[in-house]
Amino acid sequence: MSDRLRVACVQNCATTDPGATLTATEALVRSASAEGAELVALPEAFDYLAPTAAKIHAYAKPASDHLALRHMRTLAAELEIWILLGSISMRAEDGAPVNRSLLVDPAGNIRAYYDKVHLFDVDLPDGDSIRESDFYRAGRQRVVAHTPWGLMGMSICYDMRFPYLYRGFAQAGASIIAIPAAFSSYTGPLHWEPLLRARAIETGCYVIAPAQCGDNFPGRRSHGHSLIIDPWGRVLADAGGEPGVIVADLDLQEVPAFRASIPSMTFDRTPLEELIL
Repeated sequence: MSDRLRVACVQNCATTDPGATLTATEALVRSASAEGAELVALPEAFDYLAPTAAKIHAYAKPASDHLALRHMRTLAAELEIWILLGSISMRAEDGAPVNRSLLVDPAGNIRAYYDKVHLFDVDLPDGDSIRESDFYRAGRQRVVAHTPWGLMGMSICYDMRFPYLYRGFAQAGASIIAIPAAFSSYTGPLHWEPLLRARAIETGCYVIAPAQCGDNFPGRRSHGHSLIIDPWGRVLADAGGEPGVIVADLDLQEVPAFRASIPSMTFDRTPLEELIL
């Protein structure tokens, strides 16, 4: 297992034109590889975003027929890098639509996948109502993937608001957590960075958070600001608000060093007795 990792986050703006989106995303992946990134992480729904469940369902395909998945598997093998497909709309093995994150190795093999557990069903104060459960079936499993740099917890966007998921990653031995997103521009300025830094600090993990930016379609704008964060909560790289690539060098020995300094992982007191006064 290697203690050093050069990681990149791609920040793009997916639209309702998957061909153009995929072409633009490939160029960013190639740029990240040229900078020496060994693992390149893409945002949630990096290949396609649309305003209706009907359009998402029409686009979603099984793994064998999914253009974006095939394309990125081929690209990973060509560049000999690991690629985290933050998520794509696809069909599960039983045909159900899912929001799925996939980890592809340098041979183009799918090494792990995760179906988003916590779906974004919200009513925002600006009047925007979103029901991701109309688009997808929720996943049911916490997924921790083996990589050459140790274990990596896989999650997607809205998951970040559920700390128990991330505590479980750390307890399972993860040293890296991936949180690809297409985060709302309404909540992003207030919640995006604080939540990501909290997930890093409370677990003692590196957090890799590639995000979408810009206007995806009329009425939908993504916050951007892809982040790479160390176990102390320090922001190592911030992509700002435009499409691009950020790169950071991770020292995985920082994970046990942080946990030795602040050993909160060893002092869990659960379950506690309930007392309501």
